[in-house]
Amino acid sequence: MLTDHEFMRYSRQVLLDDIDVQGQEKLKNSKVLIVGLGGLGSPVSLYLAGAGVGNLWIADYDNLHLSNLQRQILYDTKNISKSKVELAANRLYELNPLININILHQKLFFESLLSIAKKVDLIVDCSDNMITRHDINSVCVMTKTTLVSGSAIGFSGQLIILEPPFNYGCYACLYPNKDDIELNCRMSGILGPVVGIIGSLQALETIKLLIGFPSVLSGKIFLFDAKQQKWNKLQLSISFKCPVCQEKNERNN
Repeated sequence: MLTDHEFMRYSRQVLLDDIDVQGQEKLKNSKVLIVGLGGLGSPVSLYLAGAGVGNLWIADYDNLHLSNLQRQILYDTKNISKSKVELAANRLYELNPLININILHQKLFFESLLSIAKKVDLIVDCSDNMITRHDINSVCVMTKTTLVSGSAIGFSGQLIILEPPFNYGCYACLYPNKDDIELNCRMSGILGPVVGIIGSLQALETIKLLIGFPSVLSGKIFLFDAKQQKWNKLQLSISFKCPVCQEKNERNN
């Protein structure tokens, strides 16, 4: 049940026929892990907290650096050198004191991700390295947890939605080699609004999935070219050589 205060706080969402009181109650009872509180994780966490997603696990092991402030909208100049996850929790509680926040000031590896995945409904991957993305993907396949994955570099961004039973494959089907040399913001640069766009879309799709509204991006990769203001959508497909989801897919066929 929503309290009078909650009803007023979320009234603009509750007015939407596709959400209504029932959808808002689903958000209140939802449990989401956000991995990474940088350029992507900033809008994701703010929008999910504001929308009333009741239980957030937020994970980041970095401290705030001056170079982060160009795009990481959770933070202020006065907070440089402080723990991002602690700063984020304080900011999110200021935005919405009605939610529960679990702070994970650590780098998450497969074992720790597996433990948390068993507690949540959905994982939002806002990480900045390939190894973490692959660990998150493996855990989501193993625990049958929905994954909303985003990344951005330069003027380009991508969004991937993967839902169990992973009939269109997994992240490892698309990017099989976790040891590939990858571009990152530190090496190649990033335009701030690009991560804002991708992060906002991650939050949007997460909210839709949590209330039971189907995502048209499920099993697809959504590519954004900011220079041309152009979007491309590609269908994902299973790699039958995939070491992560191949066995599961073989059992389902």
